[in-house]
Amino acid sequence: MDVVLIAVAAVYGALAGVLTRRARFRLAVEPGEGWRSTAPCGHAAGGWVGAARCGVCGERYGPGAPAPPWWPAVMTAVVCGGLAAAVGIRPELAVWLLAVPLGVVLAGVDRQVHRLPDVLTLPLAAGVALLLGAASLIPGAAGSWPHALLGGLALGGGYLVLFLLHPSGMGFGDVKLAAGLGCALGWYGWWPLLQGALAGLLLASCYGNVLRITRRVPRGASIPLGPFLIAGAWAGVLAGALRAKG
Repeated sequence: MDVVLIAVAAVYGALAGVLTRRARFRLAVEPGEGWRSTAPCGHAAGGWVGAARCGVCGERYGPGAPAPPWWPAVMTAVVCGGLAAAVGIRPELAVWLLAVPLGVVLAGVDRQVHRLPDVLTLPLAAGVALLLGAASLIPGAAGSWPHALLGGLALGGGYLVLFLLHPSGMGFGDVKLAAGLGCALGWYGWWPLLQGALAGLLLASCYGNVLRITRRVPRGASIPLGPFLIAGAWAGVLAGALRAKG
């Protein structure tokens, strides 16, 4: 059963990796600009879910174009398959799998334009909190909803303090993202919350140092934190789920 569950989750992840490309293209704009509604070919780019391919001329657009969208599909398949392997058949798995596409889009947009749109960070935080509340009512859930809410407050509050102390080092979007990720990590307790938070900061620090050592970015330049916060949260959720399974 575990093998079937992992396979189904991986297939779902692969499809999500492809179908989120249009949203990533439309949302990856500079602050103050409206969401993209036109493809580079000049035809309309409507809708939010789907491959980044023009429905009129067939031209690919968006992240990585004109290369085929296999890389995001592989990555999201690994993410979802790993969650299924760690969590097993538990109610919270559905919450994690629903959150993955939003995380993929947020990571991609932040990597491109250093921006975490409210249209995704706020629904992610609210959705994770509410869905975990529903999951906690189903027999077999391995976490705690009150801990999840406290985790969101703790991580979001921690990042708010960091933002106020050093606003040039991160954006307010990171604070709102941290609230949603904190809910997910707090579900399994304080230790996974700490692991996930530290893992995200460590990954971001290592990445930034490598870029500065290789002089790909000037010293003092900011880097997008979103992808690393999301990767750290994934690692923390995996650790918490494996610990819950015993």
